[in-house]
Amino acid sequence: MAEVREDLVTAYDRARLDARYWINIALGISTSVFDYFDYFVVGFLVAVLAPQWQLSFGQTSLILLAAGVGAILGSLAWGALADRFGRKALLVAGVTLCALSAGSVSFIPDGAWVAFAVLRFFVGFGVGAAASVAVPLIVEYTPTRHRTVITSATVIPVSLGILAASLSAATLLHQIGWRGLAALVFLPLVPALLIALLMPESVRWLVSRGRDADARRIVARALHVAPEALPPAVEGVSRAQGAGFSELLAERRRFWLTVIVWFGASTANYGVFLWGPTIVALLTGVSPIEAAHLFVIVSLTGMVGRVIFSVLPQWLGRRRCGAIMGYGIALSLGAAGLFFDRILFGYPAFVVLLVPAALLFDGGFSNIAPYSAEIFPVRLSARGVGLAQAANGVGKIAGPLCLALIAGTSNLITPKATIDAVTPAFLFLAACGLAIGLAFTLLGIETHGRPLALDAPQGDETAGTVVVSLSGEPESVVARPTPT
Repeated sequence: MAEVREDLVTAYDRARLDARYWINIALGISTSVFDYFDYFVVGFLVAVLAPQWQLSFGQTSLILLAAGVGAILGSLAWGALADRFGRKALLVAGVTLCALSAGSVSFIPDGAWVAFAVLRFFVGFGVGAAASVAVPLIVEYTPTRHRTVITSATVIPVSLGILAASLSAATLLHQIGWRGLAALVFLPLVPALLIALLMPESVRWLVSRGRDADARRIVARALHVAPEALPPAVEGVSRAQGAGFSELLAERRRFWLTVIVWFGASTANYGVFLWGPTIVALLTGVSPIEAAHLFVIVSLTGMVGRVIFSVLPQWLGRRRCGAIMGYGIALSLGAAGLFFDRILFGYPAFVVLLVPAALLFDGGFSNIAPYSAEIFPVRLSARGVGLAQAANGVGKIAGPLCLALIAGTSNLITPKATIDAVTPAFLFLAACGLAIGLAFTLLGIETHGRPLALDAPQGDETAGTVVVSLSGEPESVVARPTPT
C-alpha cells in the first residue's frame, strides 16, 4: 500500500467529531430549516391576504413566483461570490437577507402587493444564496471518513422548516395575526449571529485560495496543537483566484450531470406534490381536504426515504444510489401513470404506487444534495451547488408549465388535473426519473470515501483519490498529479 503523504488538509481530515464540530453542523442545518420556514410561510400569508386585499389570480401568482425567480438568481450569484470571498461571510449575508426580507413583510401597508412581491423576491434570493453556501461548507467541514453519512443526514431536518411553518400558522395565526406571523421570520437572525461569532471558515477553501496562515490557525485549534507543529499546506495546487462561471462550464461532464439530475429530481418531486392530492380526490371521490390527509402518508414516506438514502450510499456509493433513485422513479411513476385506475391491495393503485415512489423522488435528495458539492473541486464547489439550486428552481417552475401543456389547460400556474391527463403527465415525470438514472450511469462520478479535490485537473476522476473503507481507514492512495 502506498504511503499517505501528510499535509495540512489531510491533518485536518483526521480531526475528531468533537462538540465544536457538531455545533457548527447544527448551525449550518438550522439555516436551511429557518430558510424553508421563511420560504413556505408565505402560502399561509397569501391565503389570508388574497381575500382581504382583493388580489387577482395574477397578482397572487406574481407574489408566489417572485421567490422562485429570486432563488434561481441568488444561488447562481452567491455561489460565485462564495468561491471568491469565502463560505462563512456569504452564509451569514444570505441568511440575514432572507430573514430581513421575510420579516419586513409585517411592516408593509395593507394592499401593497407590489412591495410584498419585491420582498418575496429577496426572500428567495436569500434562500438560494444560503443554500449554495451552506451545503459546500458542511461538506468541507466533515472528515472524509464520515462525510457520506453525515452530509446526507443533514438533509433530513430541512423538512422541519415546512412543518414549523404549518404548525405556526395553525396555532398562532388567530392569536398574532398575519403581521405577527410574518414577524416570526426574523428568527433566523439568531443563527446568523451565532455563525458570525462561532463558526470558522472552511479550511479547504482557505488552502485552495492560498490563505495557508488562516487555515493553519483553524487546524491547530481543531487538533489542539501548536500551529508550528502542523505539516505544510497542500503542494501542487494552482490557488486560482478567479470565480467566473466559465470555469464551471469548462467542467462539462460535471456541469451536465448536475443540471440533468437536479432538474429531473425537482420536476418529478414538485409534479407529484402538485397533482397528487387532486388526483387522489378524483379517483377516490373524497374531498380535497381528505385527500390531503391521505397524502400525508406519501410525505412521511419521503422522510423515511431520506433516512434510507443517508445510509445506503455508505454501502453502495453515491453514483449507484443516484442510478437507483432515477430508474426507481421511472418505474414507480410510470406504473402509477399506466395503472392509476386499477385496484391494488384493496386501494387505488395510484395511491399504493406513490408510496414507494416517494422513497425515491423525495428520499433521493439526501444523496444528491451533498453530491453536487463533492463532484466539483473546492475552488468550484459553491458555484456547483449554486448551479444545482438554480436547476432545482427551474424545475419547480418548468414542472407546472409542462404539466399544464400536457393537460391542455390555459392555466399555466396551477394546472387542473383531469383523469385523462394522468397517464401522459406521469409518464413525463417518469421520463425525468429515467434522465436521472441515465445521467448517473453515463456521467456519474463516485465520491464516496474520496477526499475533496482542491483543484483537480479537468476530466481527472482519480486525482488525489483515497479510497476509504467502511472502518474509516484508507485502503489505497492514488497520487495527485502535478498540474502543468
